[in-house]
Amino acid sequence: MLLDDLVRVTERAAIAAAKTMGLGDHERSDRVAVEAMRAELDRLPMNGRVVIGEGERDEAPMLYIGEEVGARKGDPAAPAVDIAVDPLEGTNLCATGTPDATCVLAAAERGGLLHAPDCYMDKLVVGPTARGVVHLDAPVAENLRNLARAFQRDVEDLVVVVLDRPRHAQLIADIRAAGARIRLIGDGDLSAGIAAAVRGTGIHAVMGIGGAPEGVIAAGAMRCLGGEIQGRLTALDDKQRARLHALGYDDLTRIYRTEDLAPGEEIVFSATGVTDGELLKGVRFFGGGSRTSTLFMSLQRRIIRFVDTIRREDLSMPVQFN
Repeated sequence: MLLDDLVRVTERAAIAAAKTMGLGDHERSDRVAVEAMRAELDRLPMNGRVVIGEGERDEAPMLYIGEEVGARKGDPAAPAVDIAVDPLEGTNLCATGTPDATCVLAAAERGGLLHAPDCYMDKLVVGPTARGVVHLDAPVAENLRNLARAFQRDVEDLVVVVLDRPRHAQLIADIRAAGARIRLIGDGDLSAGIAAAVRGTGIHAVMGIGGAPEGVIAAGAMRCLGGEIQGRLTALDDKQRARLHALGYDDLTRIYRTEDLAPGEEIVFSATGVTDGELLKGVRFFGGGSRTSTLFMSLQRRIIRFVDTIRREDLSMPVQFN
């Protein structure tokens, strides 16, 4: 696969989005990230197909589900790549200058990423230490006890990330009753899931209902990191239930495991920080260019890289290294 070339895709999107940081226009932030990501994807020598994108074709002018991308799109002799994108995870975070806005992409060989519907998913995400010791259907207190045992800690030492939404009132109450600590976030459960799979971030699990497409991208990251995600498609109302039925998803009891969501063997993942976060620094601009921080992973090559890139736009200006 194209591997390192995909880093440029998230870097370009992050730079474009960062120029709108704090302007209070989340639609503009998302639009420029999409445009930059689309332009860079079309420079790559691949026959690409978007399986997770900005929505259906009639809802998204670019990077819509099913869109063909790449300099050799439609060429049967070119590498066939399925792509899942979140051009700007945390549009509101970028618009307000809040931490943890990122530009994210996962890619795999054709069929290597589930084409998840644009709906909600009940998720449980843990890192390698707790892989196999939790279950989406287990009581919250039981999962937390098993997590604590895996980490050789007390439940009171655990930190669980939950999206701050009214639908999570009972989940939050259950976590607190069990004695664990909670970090409520406004957006960005994908970034939180990655942080849960990395030691040293202080996050031990992510629980709750978020976007199903983000669940697929998170699964790609978990395949590379050795973590685990469990997810169940969830309809919050009759309209969503009807949409899932129309798309052929009738069994809403099924639990999708990491390998169900991202079954590929050539998975690559790239995430570039837009604003400063747990793992990645945001884009920094200086007089002659910009500097980006990217997490890049390849399952097949078994590598994880932190890529620090300086782009010089004006060669007459000095480079800033800090």
